[in-house]
Amino acid sequence: MKLYSGPVSLFSRKVEIALREKGLAFEQILVPFTQTKGYSPRNPEVMAINPKGQVPVIVDGDLSLYDSTLILEYLEDAYPEPALFPKAPAERARCRLLDLFADEVMLAPLRFLMHRTEPKPDDLARRDAQELKAREAEPVLSGQFAELDRKLQGRDYLCGTFSAADIAVFMAVFWTRRLGGPSLKGHDALASWYTRVSARPAFAKVIAEILAADAELSAPVEGAFRE
Repeated sequence: MKLYSGPVSLFSRKVEIALREKGLAFEQILVPFTQTKGYSPRNPEVMAINPKGQVPVIVDGDLSLYDSTLILEYLEDAYPEPALFPKAPAERARCRLLDLFADEVMLAPLRFLMHRTEPKPDDLARRDAQELKAREAEPVLSGQFAELDRKLQGRDYLCGTFSAADIAVFMAVFWTRRLGGPSLKGHDALASWYTRVSARPAFAKVIAEILAADAELSAPVEGAFRE
């Protein structure tokens, strides 16, 4: 199995965690990336498989897939143990809804923080405009943290037992913290869950790799991982 990934690609790392949680052997192929040029030059294998030209892309035998959510659902079908989705249809649907919440609902405001790892541009007015948008997005993310905190009251994991929802939501929360977004202060259930999930070996390895990649590729972010 091959995983085409980016060193600081949220969705690639989401897939990597799922592969490691399932104990699946895979070859990780990191595509070229810089904070100034993005994914350039484009990997030809990725371009041939994904019309959007984006990672993650996975190749398992004669099957090639893209889109992190679709990949996780394939892995669950092809390699069902250990399970990353509940068995009961209603619980499975709730788990998928949380995956969508992380990947699409949380990502919408999170995008406005992503300029923070890039070198500061010569056009400081442009940077100021970007920061204004980021400041407007931060209360939205804080509200989402509060919603997650409510869901985690009395629970160790979002769907009762550890699941794909925990992977997807963790990546959105981690990325928010990495980019200097709202802290977890005042969200005790969410903070406890974040610590618990971070300690899992698959997560700890990916976190270490992202931080190492940031040290090499990214500009320092003021307020990253604030308490």
